[in-house]
Amino acid sequence: YRKALRCMKIAEKFGRPVISFIDLPGAYPGLGAEERGQAEAIARNILEMSRLRVPTISVITGEGGSGGALALAVTDRVLILENALYFVITPESCAAIMWRDAANKQLAAEAMRISAPEVAAIGCVDAIVAEPPEGAHADREAGTGILGIALKNHLAELKSAPIETLVAARQHKFRNIAQFYTEG
Repeated sequence: YRKALRCMKIAEKFGRPVISFIDLPGAYPGLGAEERGQAEAIARNILEMSRLRVPTISVITGEGGSGGALALAVTDRVLILENALYFVITPESCAAIMWRDAANKQLAAEAMRISAPEVAAIGCVDAIVAEPPEGAHADREAGTGILGIALKNHLAELKSAPIETLVAARQHKFRNIAQFYTEG
């Protein structure tokens, strides 16, 4: 996280947009990671990314898990590939906590609403990027072409806005993301 932040600050210094690609199951939950200040590093990234004075885009390409993903996704636009997942906790961990059995991971995934359409519906991502019929991992050339077009379009839109407007909108978005709701 610290290396990523250092790169982002260099991009900011030279007025270059920041684009982060996210595919990680989450921050490592071990004692050693916490002893080395992982939680502080994630919190620092969230704070600093909310203040970056350049256009920012993140793309969830596979798994976007927990604080690890959020530490790289506090951006003007959060895009997600149509077959990707975005979650606060892995379905296995959620099932182990809620039902005391990690085997209930499918039930947990359904309850958590982690698929691209579901996270888009609650406002956690700004756009879903289509993938080739077999998925972007199976047809990388087509997948990168589709993603490249989406990135160019979003970046052009962001570059046309004043930076003060972008920063204010980014901060507002993440302060109000995924408000609690009830069903029925």
